[in-house]
Parts: sequence; C-alpha cells; structure tokens
Amino acid sequence: MSLLRRLLGGQREGVALFVDGPNVLREEFDVDLDDVRAAAAASGRVVAARLYLNEQAPGSLIRAAEAHGFEVITTSGDVDVKLAVDAAEFVLRNRVETIAIASRDTDFKPALELAGREGVRTLAIAPGSYGRSDALRTAADESITLEE
Repeated sequence: MSLLRRLLGGQREGVALFVDGPNVLREEFDVDLDDVRAAAAASGRVVAARLYLNEQAPGSLIRAAEAHGFEVITTSGDVDVKLAVDAAEFVLRNRVETIAIASRDTDFKPALELAGREGVRTLAIAPGSYGRSDALRTAADESITLEE
C-alpha cells in the first residue's frame, strides 16, 4: 500500500500538530507550547501547528501562541468538535506522515483511528501524567507525556 501511495500521490512528510488549548493549557499542568511543539518535532518536521481556543481566550494568550509559530483557531462552539473535524479533514486532504494531537480528552480517539486507517502515523501528547488519557494512548501509534 505504501508503494502504491507513493506512486499515486507522493510520499507523506512532516507532522501536523493539533493542540486542545482548554485541556492542555490548564494551570495545573503548567505546559509550555514550546514543549508541545518539541514533542511533536521528535517525530519529524512540524509542517502545521494549530492551537484551538474558545472565544473567551485572552488576547495575550493568542498573541503569545502566534509568536511561537502556532496558528490560533478560536471558536464560539465546542473546541473539541472543531479540532476533531479539522484533524480529520487534514488527514484526508494533506500528505502528512504524522498527526499529533495534544489533549487529555478521549473525544479525539476517533480522529486518531481515522488517521491510522488512512495510513497516517498518530501521536498522542498528554499534558502530564494526571492529564493522560489511556484511550488516546492506546489509539495512537505513539504517546508522549510531558514532564516525564
């Protein structure tokens, strides 16, 4: 299958990183976005880095994330739904080798499973051992827990 994919559409390259802001950037985790990016970069060159926030996110957080090279996506609806749909769309439309989702929310398990079925490697990044989701960890090809 990988030979057929290479012949038909080129080889997949890079890592697309999707960060669930409300579940990762919590005071109890003390997560640095540079650490999240570094965890994803351990799997390859980061070609997309998106941080998802709700519309009440402070402007200072948005500016800081953008200064660190993240595309910030704000939504008035459910952040989880927007991130999951965007990750699935990214898997189906782009030629990335790896999808990385930073979260502690099991809602992203179907997105990781879709990526796996499409031949995209998956990485689950947990904000800390307290914030680790066993469901995400088992659904992903690899998992990383920050601060370990």
